[in-house]
Amino acid sequence: MNQGLPLFEQGRHLLSVSQFTRENLRVLFNLADAVDPIAQRQAVCTVLDGAMLGSLFFEPSTRTRLSFESAFLRLGGEVTTTTGFTFSSMAKGESIADTSRVVSGYSDVLVVRHPDEGSVAQFAEASVVPVINAGDGAGEHPSQALLDVYTLEKELNRRGKSVDGCHITILGDLKFGRTVHSLMKLMSLYDNLTFSLFAPVSLELPGEVERYVTARGHKVRFVDTVVEAVRGADVIYATRVQRERMTEELAQANARGDLLNWAILAEADNLEAILMHPLPRDSRPDSYDLSSDVDDLPGLAIFHQTDNGLNVRMAIFLTALGVSNEAVTMTMKRRPWKATLRP
Repeated sequence: MNQGLPLFEQGRHLLSVSQFTRENLRVLFNLADAVDPIAQRQAVCTVLDGAMLGSLFFEPSTRTRLSFESAFLRLGGEVTTTTGFTFSSMAKGESIADTSRVVSGYSDVLVVRHPDEGSVAQFAEASVVPVINAGDGAGEHPSQALLDVYTLEKELNRRGKSVDGCHITILGDLKFGRTVHSLMKLMSLYDNLTFSLFAPVSLELPGEVERYVTARGHKVRFVDTVVEAVRGADVIYATRVQRERMTEELAQANARGDLLNWAILAEADNLEAILMHPLPRDSRPDSYDLSSDVDDLPGLAIFHQTDNGLNVRMAIFLTALGVSNEAVTMTMKRRPWKATLRP
């Protein structure tokens, strides 16, 4: 399963979902459950007092960057951050190796996003502290897959179902969508899954990901219409077209309108399905993404995903730095203040 990478644990980089077994995935999820009072702002914690996060984002990000930084701060740590190449010495020609070695000397853990596939692994090779992959081009996005599966488990459990044996439909850009690649690989740890896939022309799933999944005994169906794809699915995972990773010709050739909307779900007789999306959702007209007209449906889980990202990313930091559930509990206390919504 791990393709030569060590299991993710104390003092290890997190570069790929292939670093998980079902057993150590459960350990991580248990830790994510344990920090829920902190994520919910019901308690404060100082277990990472004095620890420093180096947050290096060389590609645009809102949720991932703020989620990682918020997670570290809520555990009592401190954050130094840089965004984009313009404000980095890489703009002066500094190598990944030199940047990583220098910044890791200022930090206890690094979180890195970079537009080039394989680049975060280069950071890890030169770093003297654990490196967390926050997305490397069209490669992987392991923390997103972890929070997606964590959310998926919870949503299915509310319905009395298990991830084992579930039918998940994945729609959209399956070629450049790194969240899809990591999600399918991580879900392969479960049993007897059926994946129904729909993608616009030229944005089909890479063969390597399909082979990875089918080699572990799961069924992969490629379908011609969105209606066919979503019919009978327990979970529907939509993802936007990654136009920034395409040639202009390919981007212009992509389908327009809605990828998935209320009418399509109604035609498929599946308005009750769990609806997921890694975000950001492209809300511009004809963006070919998940329509906002599904936002009142009972299965919408996209904001549960973003909320759960805090739990999972706190658990990632605690694992990499070797902090136990007990240590978290010992340094957790009820918050002395209360946030209220203004009228």
